[in-house]
Amino acid sequence: MRAKIFISFKNGVLDPQGKAVERSLHTLGYQEVRDVRMGKYLEVELDAASRETAEARLREMCDKLLANPVIEDYRFEIEN
Repeated sequence: MRAKIFISFKNGVLDPQGKAVERSLHTLGYQEVRDVRMGKYLEVELDAASRETAEARLREMCDKLLANPVIEDYRFEIEN
């Protein structure tokens, strides 16, 4: 199975990299940009006995290493 994992800062958490990109876009003339939030995207190939097992293992991976649950949210999609 292949999982696509999307990680982003929670609402209210300062995103300095997103703000830097936003300022740069304004400098380049894209004044219509109101907010930029940066995040992480990962693809993981895994062998799992079932979709439920894969989901549980992915949650563990995100909670323990891939995301910081205090300041980041994550979601994932599983493709067979």
